[in-house]
Amino acid sequence: MARGRDAGYVTAETAVVVPSLVAVVGMLLWGLVAVAGALQTQDAARAGARAAARGEPPSVVRETARSAAPSGAAVAWSREGDLVRVRVEARTAGPGPLSLPLEAEAVALAEDSLAGAALPATGSPAEAAATATGRSASGDDR
Repeated sequence: MARGRDAGYVTAETAVVVPSLVAVVGMLLWGLVAVAGALQTQDAARAGARAAARGEPPSVVRETARSAAPSGAAVAWSREGDLVRVRVEARTAGPGPLSLPLEAEAVALAEDSLAGAALPATGSPAEAAATATGRSASGDDR
């Protein structure tokens, strides 16, 4: 007799659990898309900084960064002395408040700043760059 009384509980529990599981899976997928977008934005900033450091024209720098960035990303770059700075801004996919802003910035030493510096017979490229910029290889001022 107890069996007849409990027959509807499974249906009610399933009606509550299934939508909850769908919501959790949806949040996990949204988080995964957000992390992937953040990684793409950072990769785009790095690619743009490398292109700018090589001395590529501004159009090539922007196109290099945009090709690695999420769709609709804005790319800006500037030069500050021997350093080039590339900033990429985008938004995650999603409606309204689920669309988060993504920002990434990368800085690289311009190769033309090393043009007059000869590479030492021994040592690392970091030491050669440090010699050209007047800093130690650890980043401290000399």
